[in-house]
Amino acid sequence: MLEFLFSQYRSYPTYEIVLEITAIIFGLLSVWFAKKDNILVFPTGIINTAIYVYLLWKWTLLGDMLINFYYVVMSIYGWYHWTRKKDNVVEYPISRMTFSEKKWSFIIFLLTILFVVMVYTFFDKFTHWTSYVDTVVTGIFFVGMWLMARRKIENWILWIVGDIISIPMYFFKGYSFTSIQYLIFTIIAIYGYLEWKKKLQ
Repeated sequence: MLEFLFSQYRSYPTYEIVLEITAIIFGLLSVWFAKKDNILVFPTGIINTAIYVYLLWKWTLLGDMLINFYYVVMSIYGWYHWTRKKDNVVEYPISRMTFSEKKWSFIIFLLTILFVVMVYTFFDKFTHWTSYVDTVVTGIFFVGMWLMARRKIENWILWIVGDIISIPMYFFKGYSFTSIQYLIFTIIAIYGYLEWKKKLQ
């Protein structure tokens, strides 16, 4: 079983395996802190995504690389957004999406897909079914990250959907450690949604 899951790592440089595992550890910490509505979600997330930007560039997975570069930027924005206070009270607590935010989510989703299609077409990366799935998942995750930075409970629904799709996708791409990471992400995201829902109520 282990041979089946991890045989592709035989040809990988040791430092890439170490970096991937390190990124996964910080990724799991980030999702756990998000579940707890803890500001540490952002510094741990930045370490996770910065490492993945480098690894995905090395692996020529451009869509995934763009997702993670965007995460770095949105983590900085979210970090600032979560710390804003008015009269010593958090200015942006956990809440539900407004109608305006639903419209913007749809626009971000469409623009993201359009952008990734242009990038993949330019670099001639539409060579496998995973590229098409990756395009849709990128759109889902871009919206999810934007909503998390704004502390909207619906972000968890998008993370759950994107994580479930990512589990088999990364396995077929040959990145078993990352596939397992997304399985754990899915479980934490479900608990995260339930925990945020309690706080919202």
